[in-house]
Amino acid sequence: MAAARISTWAPLRSPIFRALWIAQLVSNLGTWMQTVGAQWILVDQPNAAALVSFVQTALALPVMLLSIPSGVLADLVDRRRLLIGAQTGMALASLTLTVFTATGHTTPAVLLSLLFLLGCGQALTAPAWQAVQPELVPREEITSAAALGSMSVNIGRAVGPAVAGVIVSIAGPTVVFGFNTVSFVGIVAVLVVSKWPTRMSPLPSERPLAALQAGTRFIRAAPAIKRVLLRAILFIAPASAVWSLLPVIAHDRLGLSSSGYGLLLGALGIGAVCGAIGLSRLRVLFTPTQRLALAAVLFGLGAIATALVHQVVLVLVLLVGAGLAWLLAMSTLNSTMQLLLPAWVRARGLSVYMLVFMGGQAIGSLLWGVVAGAYGAVTALLIAAAMLACCAVSTLWWPIRHNVEEIDLSPAAFWPEPQLVVEPDPADGPVLVMRGYDVPPADVAVFTDSMALVGRSRQRTGAMEWRLYRDVGTVDRFVEAFVVRSWAEHMHQHQVRLTARDREIEETVAEYSAGRQTVTHLVAVEPG
Repeated sequence: MAAARISTWAPLRSPIFRALWIAQLVSNLGTWMQTVGAQWILVDQPNAAALVSFVQTALALPVMLLSIPSGVLADLVDRRRLLIGAQTGMALASLTLTVFTATGHTTPAVLLSLLFLLGCGQALTAPAWQAVQPELVPREEITSAAALGSMSVNIGRAVGPAVAGVIVSIAGPTVVFGFNTVSFVGIVAVLVVSKWPTRMSPLPSERPLAALQAGTRFIRAAPAIKRVLLRAILFIAPASAVWSLLPVIAHDRLGLSSSGYGLLLGALGIGAVCGAIGLSRLRVLFTPTQRLALAAVLFGLGAIATALVHQVVLVLVLLVGAGLAWLLAMSTLNSTMQLLLPAWVRARGLSVYMLVFMGGQAIGSLLWGVVAGAYGAVTALLIAAAMLACCAVSTLWWPIRHNVEEIDLSPAAFWPEPQLVVEPDPADGPVLVMRGYDVPPADVAVFTDSMALVGRSRQRTGAMEWRLYRDVGTVDRFVEAFVVRSWAEHMHQHQVRLTARDREIEETVAEYSAGRQTVTHLVAVEPG
């Protein structure tokens, strides 16, 4: 069943989301303007080619290194305060860069070091920024919110360099660095004055290592999320060829200047904006999997155009289609991830997605550069187009879930509290939980099939191990047993991690079991 038609602009009705989106758009412009200013400073230095390439490395490397720890942190602390702290730190780093540049003290080492610090701030910000979106807009508008976020990035990518080029040529890089500083201050101001519900829990906070392991277990036990990550790799790896080789194509094949290259980037940005505007219609016409297949085809056509077409106008038209495809793929993948992740693990899951996204682009760009160096940019782009065609066809065998908006992941603490004679310490464990079921013979087959879903539910919410046993000493008796790391984590499982979807799964199993279920909790003790 097709999705209801919800306007791409619907999330902007939320005052908090609207203010943050505008601030983010300005910040994206500032980030891309900063990149141009940084590259301009380095073009006259010895080994300029290497130093210029280090600009992107200094910004991207922290995201790849810190995205997972940042996701854990964003799930453990107040996300609003984390965003305020990270954006304030980035504002200070950008201000330092502005002052050093104005006073003539920005050496390559200083520049790259400050850019690395800004990249660290971006790594801290990104998972929390993504995770707060479902808290600011209704669930049915998350896809539109993701599209607006992608559109903001692409507008910054398309407009920022062109504007920066003009400003740098007139006033120098100090002005663009100053603009970037102001953009961070704008985000901090919006975050300070904005209010949204804070997450409260009577339980002690998870420890970082345990939280990381819990997030890993969740993803391992969630086939729908693993499928989204697979689809992201299949699209991003070949699509990165166009982004990485477009400057070479613009200069060598099309004979364009830097402004001509900016025009090609602008076509991609225009396509992204068109994609965001038309997303509500596309959501009605196509399922998420079909949208990903369409995106792969359109981006593949863009790759073929950059490889073979010599008419600049035609290349621009097909790059508009590629920009639309990029927005369509990114908004679909991003929103599906957000919709599949409950609140308690959302930032951790999104950090894994971001690692796949950034890693796919970074490693893909490196590999496509090697291929282009050995066989030429045209050959590399044609190979990428062929891979994108395979990506589109593979959706027949590896689709993503199409009804994610209908999954209820709201918190649901429906397990009865354990009846305790001895109160365990939160650090005690591991904890073995055994639950018994009496199943009539006629229902055994469907019961065991349903218990597979229960097992994945237990592992998503904290079980390190899970097994279903048949009691051979009692007629029609089954026992599930699962192990949780500690008593504190089991209490998180009881009170924080269960969702309405988990309750639906357990209610289905209850239909096939007779009598009262029995639950036993065993806490490990050290002998002697």
